Amino acid sequence: MKVLSVASECAPLVKTGGLADVVGALPAALAQQGVQMRTLLPGYPAVMAALVEAEPLLDFDDLFGGPAKVLASRIAGLDLLVIDAPHLYARPGNPYLGPDGRDWPDNPERFAALSWVGAHIAAKGAGGWQPQVLHGHDWQAGFATEYLRQMKAGHVRSVLTIHNIAFNGPADPGRLHSLRLDPGRFHSEGYEFWGAISALKAGLMGADALTTVSPSYAEELMTPEFGMGLEGVMRHRRASLHGILNGIDEDAWNPATDPAITPYSNPAGKAAAKSALQAEMGLPQAEGPLCVIVSRMTHQKGLDLVLETLPTLLEQGGQLALLGSGDPDLERAFRAAGEGNPNVAVRIGYDEGFSHRLIAGGDAILVPSRFEPCGLTQLYGLRYGTVPVVALTGGLADTVINASPAALARNVATGIQFAPVTAGALRNALVRLGTLYKDRETWSRLQTNAMAQPVGWALSAKAYAELYAGLTAS
Repeated sequence: MKVLSVASECAPLVKTGGLADVVGALPAALAQQGVQMRTLLPGYPAVMAALVEAEPLLDFDDLFGGPAKVLASRIAGLDLLVIDAPHLYARPGNPYLGPDGRDWPDNPERFAALSWVGAHIAAKGAGGWQPQVLHGHDWQAGFATEYLRQMKAGHVRSVLTIHNIAFNGPADPGRLHSLRLDPGRFHSEGYEFWGAISALKAGLMGADALTTVSPSYAEELMTPEFGMGLEGVMRHRRASLHGILNGIDEDAWNPATDPAITPYSNPAGKAAAKSALQAEMGLPQAEGPLCVIVSRMTHQKGLDLVLETLPTLLEQGGQLALLGSGDPDLERAFRAAGEGNPNVAVRIGYDEGFSHRLIAGGDAILVPSRFEPCGLTQLYGLRYGTVPVVALTGGLADTVINASPAALARNVATGIQFAPVTAGALRNALVRLGTLYKDRETWSRLQTNAMAQPVGWALSAKAYAELYAGLTAS
């Protein structure tokens, strides 16, 4: 089975969030299921710099405004196809944002080019290799199904994975020509969305199968609260929608072998990691739990609720250590909280190695997201025995077993869930956290259960492989 994965980012080469981790981990996981996956990426500076012995496979005289090549290379265990198009991708910083923090104005064309090349490879092959399935990720690959239609590539099956429906890739209808779209498809059954072009809508309507990254999020997408205006489309495609949980790379995230920390294989071993983190962040020893956060700082992630409930955590002798960046107002507020209290430490930015030390050293990891398609940080927390405190939504609901009296009695609890996603509910969860933390025997069992929870890709990869097989058999 040959599958082309089309994505805008891929760890470890370029990453702004969990999408990159998933795209980077899927090929190795699927190889165990007999699936050969190649990943198509834009040639951002970081990607181009990493290329080793790249083989040119395709040339385009005019790829949305300039010449381009497709290069093949193997990097970090990944079989990559990279679009070398300097006019589109040779830009500093974030893949999506300019130096002013705003979207690049030609983002619709930049990622239409990604979709166009993906469709071209799927329809005609590259270097003698041709996939049976094109698997796109999020709006950046959404136009691929439209282009497959235009290229009359009915022999190719397509899958679109929704990692976050909040971003739909809008463009003004005046760009129909520049995006190489069939104007006859600009309607409600095509890629039109409230009078605009939508790359995500194109993929949702055109793909043979849709997946999203947890069963609960699949159900949530069909409701007005979570569907972001596309809930009608999701209900229309209900029969083709599959909720398949994300996993994590268990080699990269393994407390027993992690080079970023003093390795440990049971909860008792976390003590050294906690002491090291407190020393690194300038935190004193404390009686309560050390809570950690690794997150983009956005409204979605519910971090304003953490600020509102921080006094409750501190009153119980708890501490907070945060790594993140995003909304300037949230950054300022957390910086101020850190400057005003010795038990709060904040680092703005992102550092992969430090994120490992943070999760290893924490007693609990806070994930109070208002919506969370799957979430990965709670999975990292489980793997490291860092008890997740999560909102009851999406993949957070599917991956954490709440420490209810019944679950504790049966010794299956792995974390704390709270609902609704309000400051009051989070405050109650933090009180529960403090109470559980003081009961050392119960707390140790909770950590042990968390570390034993399956968080890898084995089951999910099998589900994807079965989906591909079903599509190509029909």
